[in-house]
Amino acid sequence: MKLGSIKENLEIEKRIAITPEIVKKYKSLNLNIILPKGYGEHLGIFDKEFINEGAEILDNEHKVLSEADVVLQMNLIAEENFEKLKNKQILIGVLNPYSNKEKINKLLEKKINCFSLELLPRITRAQSMDILSSQANLAGYKAVVDSFAYYQKAIPMMMTAAGTIPAAKVLVVGAGVAGLQAIATAKRMGSIVYATDVRLASKEQVESLGGKFLVVEGAENLETEGGYAKEASEEFKQKQENLIKETLKKIDIVICTALIPGKKAPLIVKKDMIEAMQSGSVIYDLAASQGGNTELTKVNEIIDHNGVKIMGDSNILNKLPNSASNLYAKNMFNFVSNLYDKDNKKFSINLEDEIIEKTQIK
Repeated sequence: MKLGSIKENLEIEKRIAITPEIVKKYKSLNLNIILPKGYGEHLGIFDKEFINEGAEILDNEHKVLSEADVVLQMNLIAEENFEKLKNKQILIGVLNPYSNKEKINKLLEKKINCFSLELLPRITRAQSMDILSSQANLAGYKAVVDSFAYYQKAIPMMMTAAGTIPAAKVLVVGAGVAGLQAIATAKRMGSIVYATDVRLASKEQVESLGGKFLVVEGAENLETEGGYAKEASEEFKQKQENLIKETLKKIDIVICTALIPGKKAPLIVKKDMIEAMQSGSVIYDLAASQGGNTELTKVNEIIDHNGVKIMGDSNILNKLPNSASNLYAKNMFNFVSNLYDKDNKKFSINLEDEIIEKTQIK
Protein backbone atom coordinates (compact mmCIF):
# COMPACT_ATOMS: atom_id res chain seq x y z
CA MET A 1 0.00 0.00 0.00
CA LYS A 2 1.28 3.45 -0.93
CA LEU A 3 0.73 6.71 0.96
CA GLY A 4 1.52 9.97 -0.80
CA SER A 5 1.48 13.71 -0.23
CA ILE A 6 2.03 16.67 -2.55
CA LYS A 7 3.16 20.23 -1.89
CA GLU A 8 0.64 22.67 -0.51
CA ASN A 9 0.04 26.15 -1.94
CA LEU A 10 3.00 27.79 -0.19
CA GLU A 11 1.39 31.24 -0.28
CA ILE A 12 -1.17 30.10 2.27
CA GLU A 13 0.34 26.95 3.78
CA LYS A 14 3.93 26.04 4.70
CA ARG A 15 3.15 23.00 6.87
CA ILE A 16 3.53 19.47 5.51
CA ALA A 17 1.71 16.23 6.35
CA ILE A 18 4.67 13.83 6.29
CA THR A 19 8.05 14.34 7.98
CA PRO A 20 11.16 12.10 7.76
CA GLU A 21 10.64 10.90 11.34
CA ILE A 22 7.10 9.75 10.49
CA VAL A 23 8.22 7.95 7.32
CA LYS A 24 10.01 5.45 9.55
CA LYS A 25 6.80 4.84 11.52
CA TYR A 26 4.80 4.19 8.36
CA LYS A 27 7.47 1.77 7.18
CA SER A 28 7.06 -0.16 10.45
CA LEU A 29 3.46 -0.83 9.34
CA ASN A 30 4.72 -1.95 5.90
CA LEU A 31 3.24 1.15 4.30
CA ASN A 32 5.28 2.84 1.56
CA ILE A 33 5.64 6.61 1.27
CA ILE A 34 5.85 8.40 -2.09
CA LEU A 35 6.59 12.14 -2.37
CA PRO A 36 7.37 14.61 -5.19
CA LYS A 37 10.81 16.15 -5.57
CA GLY A 38 11.46 19.05 -3.20
CA TYR A 39 8.50 18.20 -0.96
CA GLY A 40 9.99 19.68 2.22
CA GLU A 41 12.74 21.94 0.88
CA HIS A 42 10.97 25.16 1.94
CA LEU A 43 11.36 23.91 5.54
CA GLY A 44 15.02 22.97 5.09
CA ILE A 45 14.09 19.26 4.82
CA PHE A 46 15.75 17.81 1.72
CA ASP A 47 14.80 14.77 -0.33
CA LYS A 48 17.72 12.68 0.93
CA GLU A 49 16.35 12.91 4.49
CA PHE A 50 13.10 11.30 3.33
CA ILE A 51 14.99 8.74 1.23
CA ASN A 52 17.21 7.80 4.20
CA GLU A 53 14.08 6.88 6.16
CA GLY A 54 12.68 4.76 3.32
CA ALA A 55 10.51 7.15 1.26
CA GLU A 56 10.47 7.08 -2.53
CA ILE A 57 10.83 10.40 -4.37
CA LEU A 58 8.93 10.63 -7.66
CA ASP A 59 9.49 13.05 -10.53
CA ASN A 60 6.27 15.00 -10.16
CA GLU A 61 3.03 15.41 -8.23
CA HIS A 62 0.94 13.80 -10.96
CA LYS A 63 2.70 10.48 -10.37
CA VAL A 64 2.23 10.76 -6.61
CA LEU A 65 -1.53 11.38 -6.90
CA SER A 66 -2.06 8.63 -9.47
CA GLU A 67 -0.01 5.96 -7.65
CA ALA A 68 -0.98 6.62 -4.02
CA ASP A 69 -3.72 4.54 -2.37
CA VAL A 70 -4.01 7.20 0.34
CA VAL A 71 -3.30 10.93 -0.08
CA LEU A 72 -2.28 12.78 3.10
CA GLN A 73 -2.51 16.57 3.04
CA MET A 74 -2.67 19.58 5.30
CA ASN A 75 -5.50 21.21 3.30
CA LEU A 76 -7.81 20.21 0.47
CA ILE A 77 -5.81 19.79 -2.74
CA ALA A 78 -6.33 22.28 -5.58
CA GLU A 79 -9.34 21.57 -7.79
CA GLU A 80 -7.06 21.27 -10.83
CA ASN A 81 -5.59 18.12 -9.25
CA PHE A 82 -8.96 16.35 -8.79
CA GLU A 83 -8.73 14.71 -12.21
CA LYS A 84 -5.45 13.08 -11.20
CA LEU A 85 -7.12 11.17 -8.38
CA LYS A 86 -8.49 7.68 -8.97
CA ASN A 87 -11.73 6.10 -7.82
CA LYS A 88 -11.88 4.81 -4.24
CA GLN A 89 -8.69 6.60 -3.21
CA ILE A 90 -8.59 7.87 0.37
CA LEU A 91 -7.97 11.59 1.01
CA ILE A 92 -7.16 12.71 4.56
CA GLY A 93 -6.53 16.26 5.78
CA VAL A 94 -8.18 19.40 7.13
CA LEU A 95 -10.73 19.58 4.32
CA ASN A 96 -12.95 22.29 5.82
CA PRO A 97 -16.25 20.84 4.53
CA TYR A 98 -18.25 23.88 5.71
CA SER A 99 -16.63 26.19 3.14
CA ASN A 100 -15.52 23.60 0.55
CA LYS A 101 -18.88 21.89 0.08
CA GLU A 102 -19.02 22.11 -3.73
CA LYS A 103 -15.42 20.93 -4.18
CA ILE A 104 -15.89 17.99 -1.83
CA ASN A 105 -19.08 16.97 -3.64
CA LYS A 106 -16.99 16.66 -6.81
CA LEU A 107 -14.61 14.32 -4.98
CA LEU A 108 -17.49 12.25 -3.64
CA GLU A 109 -18.83 11.90 -7.18
CA LYS A 110 -15.48 10.31 -8.07
CA LYS A 111 -15.96 7.95 -5.09
CA ILE A 112 -12.99 9.42 -3.23
CA ASN A 113 -13.19 8.53 0.49
CA CYS A 114 -12.69 11.87 2.27
CA PHE A 115 -11.76 12.21 5.94
CA SER A 116 -11.54 15.65 7.57
CA LEU A 117 -9.49 15.61 10.77
CA GLU A 118 -10.94 18.78 12.30
CA LEU A 119 -14.18 16.79 12.74
CA LEU A 120 -12.58 14.29 15.15
CA PRO A 121 -14.75 13.64 18.22
CA ARG A 122 -13.28 14.83 21.51
CA ILE A 123 -12.98 11.41 23.11
CA THR A 124 -10.03 9.93 24.99
CA ARG A 125 -9.14 7.47 22.23
CA ALA A 126 -8.87 10.28 19.67
CA GLN A 127 -6.60 12.57 21.70
CA SER A 128 -3.43 11.44 19.92
CA MET A 129 -5.08 12.34 16.58
CA ASP A 130 -6.50 15.71 17.68
CA ILE A 131 -5.02 18.15 15.18
CA LEU A 132 -7.07 21.08 16.50
CA SER A 133 -5.46 20.77 19.93
CA SER A 134 -1.88 20.27 18.73
CA GLN A 135 -2.03 23.18 16.30
CA ALA A 136 -3.98 25.49 18.63
CA ASN A 137 -1.38 24.91 21.34
CA LEU A 138 1.33 26.34 19.11
CA ALA A 139 -0.95 29.15 17.89
CA GLY A 140 -1.64 30.32 21.45
CA TYR A 141 2.07 30.37 22.24
CA LYS A 142 3.06 32.21 19.06
CA ALA A 143 0.28 34.81 19.40
CA VAL A 144 1.66 35.85 22.79
CA VAL A 145 5.28 35.94 21.56
CA ASP A 146 4.35 38.08 18.53
CA SER A 147 2.16 40.40 20.60
CA PHE A 148 4.97 40.97 23.08
CA ALA A 149 7.33 41.74 20.19
CA TYR A 150 4.99 44.53 19.00
CA TYR A 151 4.31 45.83 22.51
CA GLN A 152 6.86 48.57 23.07
CA LYS A 153 7.24 48.16 26.85
CA ALA A 154 8.76 45.57 29.18
CA ILE A 155 6.50 42.62 30.08
CA PRO A 156 7.45 41.64 33.67
CA MET A 157 7.51 44.02 36.61
CA MET A 158 10.98 45.49 37.05
CA MET A 159 12.19 47.34 40.12
CA THR A 160 15.13 49.64 39.43
CA ALA A 161 16.90 52.50 41.18
CA ALA A 162 15.19 54.81 38.70
CA GLY A 163 11.73 53.48 39.55
CA THR A 164 9.39 50.53 38.99
CA ILE A 165 8.09 49.30 35.65
CA PRO A 166 4.67 47.67 36.16
CA ALA A 167 3.92 44.23 34.70
CA ALA A 168 1.96 44.13 31.45
CA LYS A 169 -1.71 43.16 31.79
CA VAL A 170 -2.98 40.56 29.32
CA LEU A 171 -6.58 39.55 28.57
CA VAL A 172 -7.18 36.20 26.83
CA VAL A 173 -10.61 35.94 25.19
CA GLY A 174 -11.55 32.27 24.92
CA ALA A 175 -9.95 29.67 27.18
CA GLY A 176 -9.79 26.67 24.87
CA VAL A 177 -6.49 24.99 23.98
CA ALA A 178 -5.05 28.10 22.29
CA GLY A 179 -6.27 30.35 25.08
CA LEU A 180 -4.86 28.19 27.86
CA GLN A 181 -1.46 28.04 26.16
CA ALA A 182 -1.59 31.82 25.71
CA ILE A 183 -2.32 32.21 29.44
CA ALA A 184 0.55 29.90 30.39
CA THR A 185 3.01 31.63 28.04
CA ALA A 186 2.04 35.15 29.11
CA LYS A 187 2.23 34.18 32.79
CA ARG A 188 5.68 32.58 32.36
CA MET A 189 6.94 35.83 30.84
CA GLY A 190 5.86 37.80 33.87
CA SER A 191 2.57 39.44 32.89
CA ILE A 192 -0.66 39.65 34.87
CA VAL A 193 -3.24 37.54 33.00
CA TYR A 194 -7.03 37.73 32.87
CA ALA A 195 -9.28 35.43 30.85
CA THR A 196 -12.92 35.07 29.88
CA ASP A 197 -14.90 32.23 28.30
CA VAL A 198 -18.54 31.22 27.91
CA ARG A 199 -17.73 27.81 29.43
CA LEU A 200 -17.72 27.98 33.22
CA ALA A 201 -15.65 24.78 33.30
CA SER A 202 -12.74 26.89 32.02
CA LYS A 203 -12.53 28.84 35.29
CA GLU A 204 -10.63 26.12 37.13
CA GLN A 205 -8.24 25.59 34.19
CA VAL A 206 -7.51 29.32 33.91
CA GLU A 207 -6.84 29.66 37.62
CA SER A 208 -4.60 26.58 37.66
CA LEU A 209 -2.32 28.43 35.21
CA GLY A 210 -2.22 31.56 37.36
CA GLY A 211 -4.81 33.56 35.42
CA LYS A 212 -7.77 35.48 36.82
CA PHE A 213 -11.10 34.33 35.36
CA LEU A 214 -13.65 37.05 34.60
CA VAL A 215 -17.09 35.72 35.46
CA VAL A 216 -20.14 37.20 33.73
CA GLU A 217 -22.92 37.81 36.25
CA GLY A 218 -25.60 35.12 36.07
CA ALA A 219 -23.57 33.10 33.56
CA GLU A 220 -24.58 29.59 32.58
CA ASN A 221 -22.26 26.95 31.19
CA LEU A 222 -22.33 27.28 27.39
CA GLU A 223 -20.46 24.11 26.48
CA THR A 224 -21.46 21.39 24.03
CA GLU A 225 -21.20 17.70 24.82
CA GLY A 226 -18.13 17.63 22.59
CA GLY A 227 -16.35 20.19 24.76
CA TYR A 228 -16.68 23.15 22.36
CA ALA A 229 -18.22 26.55 23.09
CA LYS A 230 -21.73 27.14 21.80
CA GLU A 231 -23.36 30.39 20.83
CA ALA A 232 -24.39 32.62 23.73
CA SER A 233 -27.75 34.36 24.24
CA GLU A 234 -28.09 38.09 23.50
CA GLU A 235 -28.44 38.78 27.24
CA PHE A 236 -25.19 36.95 27.99
CA LYS A 237 -23.41 38.76 25.14
CA GLN A 238 -24.48 42.14 26.53
CA LYS A 239 -23.28 41.31 30.05
CA GLN A 240 -20.00 39.94 28.66
CA GLU A 241 -19.57 43.08 26.55
CA ASN A 242 -20.01 45.36 29.57
CA LEU A 243 -17.52 43.34 31.61
CA ILE A 244 -14.89 43.26 28.85
CA LYS A 245 -15.33 46.95 28.05
CA GLU A 246 -14.50 47.92 31.63
CA THR A 247 -11.62 45.43 31.79
CA LEU A 248 -10.05 46.62 28.52
CA LYS A 249 -9.45 50.10 29.96
CA LYS A 250 -6.58 48.68 32.02
CA ILE A 251 -5.37 45.96 29.60
CA ASP A 252 -2.18 46.23 27.53
CA ILE A 253 -2.42 43.10 25.37
CA VAL A 254 -5.47 41.11 24.20
CA ILE A 255 -5.27 37.62 22.71
CA CYS A 256 -8.53 36.64 20.95
CA THR A 257 -9.10 32.90 20.43
CA ALA A 258 -12.90 32.46 20.53
CA LEU A 259 -14.29 30.22 17.78
CA ILE A 260 -17.50 28.25 17.16
CA PRO A 261 -16.92 25.21 14.90
CA GLY A 262 -18.44 25.68 11.45
CA LYS A 263 -19.65 29.23 12.12
CA LYS A 264 -18.41 32.79 11.89
CA ALA A 265 -16.27 33.77 14.87
CA PRO A 266 -18.25 35.62 17.56
CA LEU A 267 -17.79 39.40 17.57
CA ILE A 268 -16.65 40.18 21.11
CA VAL A 269 -14.44 43.30 21.01
CA LYS A 270 -16.26 46.20 19.35
CA LYS A 271 -14.87 49.44 18.00
CA ASP A 272 -15.91 51.57 20.98
CA MET A 273 -14.24 49.05 23.33
CA ILE A 274 -10.98 49.33 21.38
CA GLU A 275 -11.21 53.11 21.53
CA ALA A 276 -11.37 52.86 25.33
CA MET A 277 -7.99 51.06 25.42
CA GLN A 278 -4.70 52.78 26.13
CA SER A 279 -2.56 53.90 23.20
CA GLY A 280 0.28 51.41 22.67
CA SER A 281 -1.89 48.38 23.43
CA VAL A 282 -1.86 45.32 21.16
CA ILE A 283 -4.64 42.94 20.08
CA TYR A 284 -3.83 39.61 18.41
CA ASP A 285 -6.92 38.06 16.80
CA LEU A 286 -6.43 34.33 16.17
CA ALA A 287 -10.00 34.15 14.84
CA ALA A 288 -9.21 36.47 11.91
CA SER A 289 -9.69 33.86 9.17
CA GLN A 290 -13.24 33.17 10.44
CA GLY A 291 -14.32 36.79 10.63
CA GLY A 292 -12.42 37.86 13.75
CA ASN A 293 -13.35 38.47 17.37
CA THR A 294 -12.88 42.22 16.97
CA GLU A 295 -14.83 44.64 14.81
CA LEU A 296 -11.67 46.10 13.26
CA THR A 297 -9.72 42.92 12.46
CA LYS A 298 -8.47 42.58 8.87
CA VAL A 299 -6.99 39.31 7.63
CA ASN A 300 -3.19 39.41 7.20
CA GLU A 301 -3.00 43.09 8.14
CA ILE A 302 -1.86 45.06 11.16
CA ILE A 303 -4.35 47.86 11.83
CA ASP A 304 -3.37 50.88 13.92
CA HIS A 305 -6.52 52.42 15.45
CA ASN A 306 -5.80 55.39 17.70
CA GLY A 307 -2.50 53.82 18.71
CA VAL A 308 -3.91 50.33 19.33
CA LYS A 309 -2.40 47.69 17.02
CA ILE A 310 -4.77 44.91 15.85
CA MET A 311 -3.09 41.87 14.25
CA GLY A 312 -4.96 39.24 12.25
CA ASP A 313 -2.87 36.51 10.60
CA SER A 314 -4.87 34.00 8.54
CA ASN A 315 -2.40 31.24 9.44
CA ILE A 316 -0.11 32.02 12.35
CA LEU A 317 1.33 28.49 12.14
CA ASN A 318 3.17 29.45 8.96
CA LYS A 319 5.51 31.17 11.41
CA LEU A 320 6.19 27.85 13.18
CA PRO A 321 5.92 25.44 10.21
CA ASN A 322 8.50 22.90 11.37
CA SER A 323 7.06 22.43 14.86
CA ALA A 324 3.50 22.48 13.51
CA SER A 325 4.35 19.92 10.80
CA ASN A 326 5.97 17.57 13.32
CA LEU A 327 2.84 17.55 15.49
CA TYR A 328 0.44 17.34 12.56
CA ALA A 329 2.35 14.44 10.99
CA LYS A 330 2.15 12.52 14.29
CA ASN A 331 -1.59 13.20 14.57
CA MET A 332 -2.01 12.01 10.99
CA PHE A 333 0.00 8.83 11.61
CA ASN A 334 -2.17 7.94 14.61
CA PHE A 335 -5.32 8.43 12.52
CA VAL A 336 -3.98 6.34 9.64
CA SER A 337 -2.92 3.59 12.08
CA ASN A 338 -6.50 3.42 13.35
CA LEU A 339 -7.81 3.22 9.77
CA TYR A 340 -5.34 0.52 8.69
CA ASP A 341 -6.12 -3.17 9.20
CA LYS A 342 -2.65 -4.60 9.94
CA ASP A 343 -3.78 -8.22 9.87
CA ASN A 344 -5.35 -8.02 6.41
CA LYS A 345 -2.93 -5.33 5.19
CA LYS A 346 -5.63 -3.01 3.88
CA PHE A 347 -7.49 0.15 4.85
CA SER A 348 -10.79 -0.61 6.52
CA ILE A 349 -13.57 1.98 6.75
CA ASN A 350 -15.44 0.73 9.79
CA LEU A 351 -18.36 3.10 10.32
CA GLU A 352 -19.05 1.53 13.70
CA ASP A 353 -15.85 3.19 14.89
CA GLU A 354 -16.87 6.64 16.16
CA ILE A 355 -13.57 8.17 15.03
CA ILE A 356 -14.03 7.03 11.44
CA GLU A 357 -17.76 7.69 11.34
CA LYS A 358 -17.40 11.28 12.59
CA THR A 359 -14.54 12.26 10.29
CA GLN A 360 -15.78 10.74 7.03
CA ILE A 361 -17.49 13.18 4.71
CA LYS A 362 -20.49 11.61 2.98
